Amino acid sequence: MKICVCGKGGSGKSTVVALMAAGLRSRGKRVLVVDSDESNAGLYWMLGFEESPVPLMELAGGKKNIQRALRTAFTESGEYEEKPLLARDEFRTDDLPDAYLQRANGIGLVCIGKIHQALEGCACPMGVLSREFLKKLRTDDDEVVVVDMEAGVEHFGRGVETSVDAVVVIAEPSLESVTLAERIKALASGAGAAFAGAVLNKVSGEEIGARLREALQRRSVPVLPAIPFRQEFLQAGLEGTPLNAELVADGVRSLLDSILAVTEAPEGS
Repeated sequence: MKICVCGKGGSGKSTVVALMAAGLRSRGKRVLVVDSDESNAGLYWMLGFEESPVPLMELAGGKKNIQRALRTAFTESGEYEEKPLLARDEFRTDDLPDAYLQRANGIGLVCIGKIHQALEGCACPMGVLSREFLKKLRTDDDEVVVVDMEAGVEHFGRGVETSVDAVVVIAEPSLESVTLAERIKALASGAGAAFAGAVLNKVSGEEIGARLREALQRRSVPVLPAIPFRQEFLQAGLEGTPLNAELVADGVRSLLDSILAVTEAPEGS
């Protein structure tokens, strides 16, 4: 099973991804987290790793090689003919070379790639590689892949969601976040992925939470259980220390129950 987590920048995607990974692991699942956000560099320490793995872009020959492959993918008639970036037609997590996969406490971490310097160019190579990697990745029955997507909706244009089973959006108390959640719901349906709903995040009180829930429901966006706000997570963010998922274990458990119910529901139900 593959679940991708979307949302606006700063909404808390990486935090929710890390908490979901810990919650899935506590259920006995094998968990692979895919860091597909080219700008946020903090996911690895949220998960308890000392460093991020070597980006998969290097396994595909580096960003320049991917850019070259994208340029030459257009035929003389102007049609796009996709060329594979990864050598294998399909693979499992254990097939990845050690340098490209970090493991700790039953959770694995893969990083697609990051933007490190000015004038480096667009993030298109990372998006194309994310789609191919997720499409070729095979999972066992006890394995769940959780993808931390880049902010916004550009990844839908690259077709990344065509290779996942469910889409989750993080909604914070802002009109921008609410309208983006509505748009992501529509795009997920167009990509053929189940839209699980919106996770309320950064909600500081019951009144704000109720208003955010109402705004989403007016737009027919299903609302998933919220992750309770904890001051400790802000402190962990300042210190660069792992998140203590036990602080919100009940909330994460309810959230995962709701997401898994969507992915396991019979088609058309």
